[in-house]
Amino acid sequence: MGEHQHGQGDAVGPARPPLTAAEAREVTAELREALDDVRRSVAVLAARVRAAHAARVWLPLGHGSWTAYYAAEFGISRAQAYRLLAVARALAAIHSAVTAGPEMSRTRDTTPAAAAALDYGLSQRALIAVSGRTDAVAENHITRRLDTLAHSGLQALGDPTVRAVVRQAVRDVRTAPTLPPAEPPTDNGTEPGPGFVA
Repeated sequence: MGEHQHGQGDAVGPARPPLTAAEAREVTAELREALDDVRRSVAVLAARVRAAHAARVWLPLGHGSWTAYYAAEFGISRAQAYRLLAVARALAAIHSAVTAGPEMSRTRDTTPAAAAALDYGLSQRALIAVSGRTDAVAENHITRRLDTLAHSGLQALGDPTVRAVVRQAVRDVRTAPTLPPAEPPTDNGTEPGPGFVA
């Protein structure tokens, strides 16, 4: 076998003739739409995970813990169950920061359904990366920036502006150096410790 070049020969199925620029743009737009759908699904999943955990759904179903519930009901490992919870908490903290200012709270619905529906364009990986530092994302980056923009009057705080602020805040926190945790988390059967990140 010959050398395999990265990006070549990875196609599934028979070779196709090259696309025109217009066709390539169409395929790219469809791919972008699919990725946006995935990000919106992450937001909906996060809201539902948070609601399920808050309701302690495992108890009436006879499971001993959150992780036992996820393993039995969905075949998901302990680490995955807590990652989903970390995503849910991170998204809730971000939404709370967005709605914290008086200018924002008057114009935005703060119900869990609204939090899930609002697409900040964040991937699950990005939310996991900042889940242990949501205070920094929320207070130091989102709330202050939105407050500054609201008082400057230079830019309307519509969804595109809010989304851009949130995404930049998450990028800033993800690239900032972090300190290692003081002690490893323990699983007491219900939920992770205050600083737990799976």
